Amino acid sequence: MNIQITNVSMRYVDGQIDSVQVHFNGQNDERTINLNGYIPLTSAQYAGNESLTALEGIVRQEVATKITN
Repeated sequence: MNIQITNVSMRYVDGQIDSVQVHFNGQNDERTINLNGYIPLTSAQYAGNESLTALEGIVRQEVATKITN
């Protein structure tokens, strides 16, 4: 599954990051499956995971969890 981060939106409270929305889209190699949406993160979840590689990993894990539940 190819995942691309399209936007990272941060909400601030009193000058500090309060929450983050990681917007993404994705598709398989044959483009027969398409996904898009966002994963909400707390500031603690986002801290240390700011890189695109780390965010893609979080998106993959969260999407897999939601699909299997």
